[in-house]
Amino acid sequence: MRTEPSQPLRVLVTGGAGFLGSHLCERLLEAGHEVLCVDNFYTGTRANVASMLAQPRFELLRHDITFPLYVEVDRIFNLACPASPRHYQRDPVQTTKTSVHGAINLLGLAKRLRAPILQASTSEVYGDPVRHPQTEDYWGHVNPIGPRACYDEGKRCAETLFADYRRQHGLDTRIARIFNTYGPRMQPADGRVVSNFIVAALRGEPLTIQGDGWQTRAFCYVSDTVAGLMRLMDVPDACPGPVNIGNPIEFTVLDLAERIRRLAGSRSPIIFVPATRDDPRQRRPDISLARQLLGWEPQVSIDEGLRRTIDYFRRTLLHAVPPGDRAASANAGHAAGAR
Repeated sequence: MRTEPSQPLRVLVTGGAGFLGSHLCERLLEAGHEVLCVDNFYTGTRANVASMLAQPRFELLRHDITFPLYVEVDRIFNLACPASPRHYQRDPVQTTKTSVHGAINLLGLAKRLRAPILQASTSEVYGDPVRHPQTEDYWGHVNPIGPRACYDEGKRCAETLFADYRRQHGLDTRIARIFNTYGPRMQPADGRVVSNFIVAALRGEPLTIQGDGWQTRAFCYVSDTVAGLMRLMDVPDACPGPVNIGNPIEFTVLDLAERIRRLAGSRSPIIFVPATRDDPRQRRPDISLARQLLGWEPQVSIDEGLRRTIDYFRRTLLHAVPPGDRAASANAGHAAGAR
């Protein structure tokens, strides 16, 4: 059972100018709250929050959470960390620092304020899972020294810190393990499978799949993911462990590519290249806990979500990617097996 706050709150969203964070900021404003959006603009953009800048209940602060933050808020959502392989592998040391030092700084802030704090973790903590679908009690199968470890292990360490602050200091912590999320405001050249395929399909370029295309993922539309995060924050303090937030309907990467071609009306070919290291073969959440604890499950079908996302890219594509990045965007489909 969940409860919603009876009066407006001042809510901090780190990573708030990113893809997922900007949608969360919008939803919090719609719910009547004040929002302090914090971002270092490593992957977030002012364009993502441009429509909110004129609102008196919205404040934008440029800040890197690897440094302490001194503000007064009632609740904290920690979404700060690059989430696509292309971005988090660009500076893996900084990625780890963002997850670990960032968590320490924000937990310290939450402890001082006695404010509930939610950590946006990831399905990547399960690694290349040997249990399918993945339940929250599964410890994962992660390579701690591989090229993806800066993200996977950084998020695992953040979860450890959140659990220890709860045990040691009695802090009200929430952990959401977010599975593949997609929708408007994804960056065209960010290396994620949905955006890569859509960009290629709209441009008539090849959709590139690493591996055989039979690796599976489960894709959740952004509005559903945001609803899950808000419900997790609103639930009474009876949630000591992580909760999977994702869509349990599983698709192969090849099926995703074919759906996007069809929905985009594209004749782009699908090509295959060798698989990447540590690419999970299967990924699908068991959301039984989210259904029971939050009364939440996804509402937007894959085809409807893809249509909305394709429409967004049709409107913005020509202005979103500088010419020098277009080849990278087309070839970034190698992340199809990753995100």
